[in-house]
Amino acid sequence: MRLQLDHLATLLAIVDTGTFDAAARRLHVTPSAVSQRMKALEAEIGQVVVGRTAPCSATSAGEALLRLARQQRLLESEALAGLAPGTGARADLPIVVNADSLSTWFGGVLTEPGAWDDVVLRLRVEDQDHSARLLRSGEVLAAVTSDPSPVQGCSTEPLVTLRYVPAATPALVQRHRLGRGIDWAGMPLVRFNDKDDIQQRILARHGVTEDPPTHEVPDSGGFVTAVRAGLGWGALLTSQLDPLLESGDLVRLGTRDHVDVPLYWQRWRLPSAHLERLSALVRREAARAAGRGRPRPGSDVGAGGSS
Repeated sequence: MRLQLDHLATLLAIVDTGTFDAAARRLHVTPSAVSQRMKALEAEIGQVVVGRTAPCSATSAGEALLRLARQQRLLESEALAGLAPGTGARADLPIVVNADSLSTWFGGVLTEPGAWDDVVLRLRVEDQDHSARLLRSGEVLAAVTSDPSPVQGCSTEPLVTLRYVPAATPALVQRHRLGRGIDWAGMPLVRFNDKDDIQQRILARHGVTEDPPTHEVPDSGGFVTAVRAGLGWGALLTSQLDPLLESGDLVRLGTRDHVDVPLYWQRWRLPSAHLERLSALVRREAARAAGRGRPRPGSDVGAGGSS
């Protein structure tokens, strides 16, 4: 078996663009040529590599080839840039970052690549508990993830720990007081999306097994706005919560309740100068974020929780 480079490049274009027609436009060939290349590739390996869905996605067999295709494209672009510098060619660096990191410490990572004339960043936003899946599928080269176990072919290193603290408006707390504490089972909460289980972790510590009324706000800034508006309680990053505690807009729930989420940088093991340069930026900004220290405790409501 001998894989043809144009077949791998076509597979990559299909997955990245989502359709055979869009892949044809990217590759400057006809849709028929794209279809023929995929049929030839699948006949060569004896397995289906692309699911003809909307959008198209790689099958489990196709994911292995997709990883190879993406690695090949990155290394090829770096080699060509070395042979002919100043041509304007840019390496494609797809990475995945969780929304809370992107809206806080990871923003510093983006301050330098704007001056890089040889790189295009493509950011995917995914929950930190699920981002490693995109590494396995070959869709990204690196990931900010909560999974410390390296994906096959990847290296991993610790970055920073995000601390989430439950908080609510004073008015919401007053409406849901229960004795000296609060009614965790009845007070509405806000979550980012159905993958966000941080609020549920806190509820479990208080013995709550049924879901209270739950609002979804799948945007980091909107999530803070919703909690501040009193839509429900939510677990906020300490950097987001500090000024709202100081202003009195929110109060902390519990004296010790919080959830710590360690984050890691996983990247493919490739001799890539572009990927190493980006990794160095990620390390630097994570170190800066880790050096900011713990927040002041602010105002607390209701004892309980875990430290």
